[in-house]
Amino acid sequence: MKVNLRGCLWTQLACLMLWSVLSLAQSSDSGQNLEACKAGRETCDRSKLNPAQAAELDATNRERNVSNCRNGFDSCDHAKLSAPQAIALAVANHQRNVSDCKDGVASCDPSRLTKSEASESSAAAQQRNISDCKDGIGDCDRSKLSPSEAVAVDTARHQLNVSDCKNGAGLCDHSKLSASETGAVAAAEHQRNAQNCENGWNDCDRAKLTTSEADQTAAADHQRNISACRNGLETCDYSKLTPPETKTLADAEQQRNYKACLKGYGYCDRSRLTAAEAKAIPSEHNPLP
Repeated sequence: MKVNLRGCLWTQLACLMLWSVLSLAQSSDSGQNLEACKAGRETCDRSKLNPAQAAELDATNRERNVSNCRNGFDSCDHAKLSAPQAIALAVANHQRNVSDCKDGVASCDPSRLTKSEASESSAAAQQRNISDCKDGIGDCDRSKLSPSEAVAVDTARHQLNVSDCKNGAGLCDHSKLSASETGAVAAAEHQRNAQNCENGWNDCDRAKLTTSEADQTAAADHQRNISACRNGLETCDYSKLTPPETKTLADAEQQRNYKACLKGYGYCDRSRLTAAEAKAIPSEHNPLP
């Protein structure tokens, strides 16, 4: 009797375990099917959804449709929008069209603007045209400028040309400069050339330097060469170093080499060590065989 009772209990336990496994598998399959339906995949089987899942899927589809309509996608189904959603969409579309018209976007539909909105759009287009004409970019239409606007545009374009000439921009037209502006541009060009030479840049004409500027450039060249030699760069020209500079660099290199050998880290040339330095090197820092 005890044996039969024990066997019955084990059978019930096995059934419970099997039921749990099957329930988990079904739950996993059900969840995967719901995700497939939400994603609109072909593997979706609506017949396998329980009422709660079906309601969740319907809510997801409604949200997706609203988003598609707001973004102007072809997949938008206006018939599935609620009255409040349709009104909100109409308001959003109108505001987007107003914004597109003000910004000069091609998708603008002027026929949908109110009189005041059309007036604001025209004013924005006029300001955009004035700005394009002043900056010399975009679709400038001078025929749309008033006399005062044309004068303001000419003044702005003249100042832009002066600035380009001073900065060495390729759009500079020297023929449009006044006598005083020509002098100011020449001074700016000279200063820019002197700075280029002192910085070692390619756009340098040393023939245009004054004596003091040439001296400053030579001093800057010398300092750059010292730095290149100190850092072991290939641009270093040791022949241009003075004897004291050569000794200073040699002493610095001797110390660097000694520290590398002493610490066992970095490039070490033992042949350049003095007898005292070589004696101070720990044996464990000897090169590997």
